Amino acid sequence: MEQRTNTGSPAQAAIVTVPGGLSLPLEVRVHGRGGQGGVTCAKLIAALYTQMGLHVQTFGDYGSERSGAPVQAYSRVDHVPIANRNKVYRPNHLLVLDEGLMGEQILSGASAGAVLLLNSHASLETYTGRFAHYQFGVVDATEIAREHGIGSSSVVIINTTMLGAYARMMGIPLTVLEKTYASMGLRDDLDAARDAYAHVRMRDADHAADIPSASVALAALPDVMPMSEHSADTPAMLKTGSWSNQAPTYREHAAPCNVACPAGNDIVGFIQALKNDGPEAAAAILLRTQALPSVCGRVCPAPCMKECNRAAFDGAVNIRSLERWIGDKAALQAARQTAAQQRRFAVVGGGPAGLSAAYQLALRGHAVTIYEAGPALGGVLRNGIPAFRLPPDVLKRDIDRIMALGVQAKCGQALRGEQLARLTQEFDAVIVCTGFGPPTSLGAEGAGMSGVEQGLEFLDRAKQGGVTVQGHVVVVGGGNTAIDCARSALRCGATSVKLIYRRGREDMPAIEEEIEDAEEEGVRLVLHRQPVGFSGKGAVDGIVVAEVEPGPSDASGRRRPVVSERTMTIACDKVLLALGQQSDKELLPAGWQMRDGRAWQKDEALPVWFAGDCATGEGTVTHAIGNGRRIALQALTGETVTTQPAVNPVAPAQVRFSHFDLATPHKDRHLPAPARRESFVEYNLGLAGPEEADRCFSCGHCTNCDTCLVYCPDGVIFRTEDGYRIDEEFCKGCGMCVAECPRSAMEMINKNQREASTCR
Repeated sequence: MEQRTNTGSPAQAAIVTVPGGLSLPLEVRVHGRGGQGGVTCAKLIAALYTQMGLHVQTFGDYGSERSGAPVQAYSRVDHVPIANRNKVYRPNHLLVLDEGLMGEQILSGASAGAVLLLNSHASLETYTGRFAHYQFGVVDATEIAREHGIGSSSVVIINTTMLGAYARMMGIPLTVLEKTYASMGLRDDLDAARDAYAHVRMRDADHAADIPSASVALAALPDVMPMSEHSADTPAMLKTGSWSNQAPTYREHAAPCNVACPAGNDIVGFIQALKNDGPEAAAAILLRTQALPSVCGRVCPAPCMKECNRAAFDGAVNIRSLERWIGDKAALQAARQTAAQQRRFAVVGGGPAGLSAAYQLALRGHAVTIYEAGPALGGVLRNGIPAFRLPPDVLKRDIDRIMALGVQAKCGQALRGEQLARLTQEFDAVIVCTGFGPPTSLGAEGAGMSGVEQGLEFLDRAKQGGVTVQGHVVVVGGGNTAIDCARSALRCGATSVKLIYRRGREDMPAIEEEIEDAEEEGVRLVLHRQPVGFSGKGAVDGIVVAEVEPGPSDASGRRRPVVSERTMTIACDKVLLALGQQSDKELLPAGWQMRDGRAWQKDEALPVWFAGDCATGEGTVTHAIGNGRRIALQALTGETVTTQPAVNPVAPAQVRFSHFDLATPHKDRHLPAPARRESFVEYNLGLAGPEEADRCFSCGHCTNCDTCLVYCPDGVIFRTEDGYRIDEEFCKGCGMCVAECPRSAMEMINKNQREASTCR
């Protein structure tokens, strides 16, 4: 508290006359935000009155406020020394430095006829009908101070500017203002004060106007007692909720894992359910979007793990294996709903996209029939992924869950052309999920020799059993099929396996962990090499490869391979080609076209949709599952379904790592590398338990951790049965709870956009 008294002679004190109409004692209350100079503004007011020989007192009301938070300051003026040390409850003059603070509580205790000076860019006419019972003034102090360079570009200090407008309202001459600024070393701010003096707009109080109840509700104010009678603190009675124009709210933000999941799974949701309520509760969430959890938990490339924020701390959460653990441990059967009007759907293709589409439609109570070209459902899951990665009983368990919803299957029926067209007469809609077409050939001289085989055909034969490989094998390709071929060849008896790829290892599209496992088992990578021919007489005995140099980047961001004329021959007894697949150009009937994932006949949209690799070419099981789900819902509702809302996910910088303990990821258990080559038994045994779920940050999702409650400086956050409640009447909007939230599950929003502040 600062108190000043004029120390000059009576003659000096009489130089400036006190403005007429100024009644003493005078009490002034200043409302501003931290950084605006509100407390200094109160001191300047006091200094102004000392130039008139008056006694003054000034002090600020400090708490746990930070920059931008509401601040109050007080000044008193009198002819005699001032002994009152209480706050100002009944101000004669009010200065409000931020229009966003205006509210009933700001005006509390101010009687009719009081002076009210507001910093606002609005004109005086804007306030017609408002504050009529006050002597009201408005000035754009922020813009004036900015023009004069007072403060910084982000924080404009307006106290000295406001004093100029206040002096004009009180009829205090500019000469007094000049003396005040000179005495306080503020001559550089005097021009801004003069501008405010000239540009403040004022009107007199209308004593006939109706007075709002807030300005006369003085009975609730505490009695002002002498300092000697204060023996205990009393609860704060000033409601601060009207001080701020921003307020905290609980809001779910997108987690990066959820956004990255091609299947559209609620990853945070099922991991937190596993952590808190067990595998059945987690499965209930996972099965909303995921038709094949045990399958996907084994073969997914896990883009979610690449985006996991915990990777920047101590290692990404092992999400893929948690999904596998839930799929393997939970016996939950998804409940079939009852459709208000049952529709009939045909799904052509029983691979991952077709199974996912059928699952979503049957789950909603519709009749679904799958037409599958092969002898059994599964597509690439059954024929193209080795048993050591995806055991047949695991695939069967996931498919059985889908069929239990009432899905019908007709296997051994490869529908094409007019057969496909006839389905539109028998069903309400058709979803085509036939995957890729025939495999891509190499097109090099000698590719037709004995011993050169397509990788997918080899994998299919190996899956049936009884395949033996002898000698040295070369696999051409860099994707998951190529890795599966190489590892399967070792298990079928190959002496050695080399994998040739035209780019570097970092560009290989195969799952990184699968590449590492292949190398552990003995597969050798031969990189930056392009096959250009074969050698041998009838049967292949070597493959001719050219050195490849990295060229300019292509559309995918990878360096385009430039094949040189430098070649060498690698001796081998068998070559497996895993170069991808072509689109099936013979699928559609004559006159049909595929546009935007739907079949068209001229300008007519047909009730036929395409899902999975035949439509997108994305090439992973997880993408096929997600696209199958979205297209099924689009065919059902006619509305486009996106994977995730178009929002920015929570970034590592928005997670407060200091709130978490270091905990290394729980790794999958594996059979020893030498033992893997002996059979097609599943080599990855997964996680020992669900403890990995404890490592999830739950980015953007509240976990009721109490951090906001603990860090609230005013104690206005309370627990409820379903989360937290913020007492809006006493929250001053300091934002500390939002800043300290460990997982970015809160945000500050403009109050006029505010929703209910409850965490659920």
